[in-house]
Amino acid sequence: MNSHSFSSIASIVALIALWQLSSVWIDDFYVFPPPTEVATQWLKELNAGELLPHLTATLLRVILAFALAMSIGAAIGFALGRFQTIERWIGLWVSVLLNIPALVVIVLCYVWLGLSEVAAILAVTINKIPTVVVTIREGVKALDRSLDELTQVYRVPFGVKLRHVWLPQLVPYVASAARNGIALIWKIVLVVEFLGRSNGVGFQIHLYFQNFDVAKILVYAISFVAVMLAVEILILKPLEKRSHQWRQQ
Repeated sequence: MNSHSFSSIASIVALIALWQLSSVWIDDFYVFPPPTEVATQWLKELNAGELLPHLTATLLRVILAFALAMSIGAAIGFALGRFQTIERWIGLWVSVLLNIPALVVIVLCYVWLGLSEVAAILAVTINKIPTVVVTIREGVKALDRSLDELTQVYRVPFGVKLRHVWLPQLVPYVASAARNGIALIWKIVLVVEFLGRSNGVGFQIHLYFQNFDVAKILVYAISFVAVMLAVEILILKPLEKRSHQWRQQ
């Protein structure tokens, strides 16, 4: 075990100990339940067959919205960074979308399209696209112009240029957009589910909020945070590491 892993585990243990002591000090387990009570409720939800289906529903929404936002946002960002005419026409609207509150977009999608899955995914995707656009646009603007000129001299086909010249340089920006995107998207998905879905972690949090059941709210919140941490450690961090390795070559 390296020092970084040891420090992470130690910090988690310290947080749990502080949580337990705070719960004892507050002395109201219903308002501020201890870790043992949350763990007990976690096992009950798991054995009742409630936890995994709701976690899966939320994770699928996150994956779909993430894929749509990254693909659409990357395409728009590349066009904005590459062509000044497009930048002049729609650059302003990217800034507008960046400053529209996520809640407004969610409510409008539900009002216009109904409380449907399409409206939910669309709301999350729209909220994420502008941040991807901005990140990729800046990456495109930072591309090595000398390599561009070299590909023009040798008349390199567009597909070859995209794959072997542009994409390697954009990997750090894509990794950054992905890392920030996954952190933002799952939070918005929970709000979408809270407001208008009949399943998912956000729906369960809404249900237990109405009952003021803090322990079960924490069960679903912590469970999904754990899932997203696993995604970051197993997928996003290796991708980010590879992007830094390319820079060092």
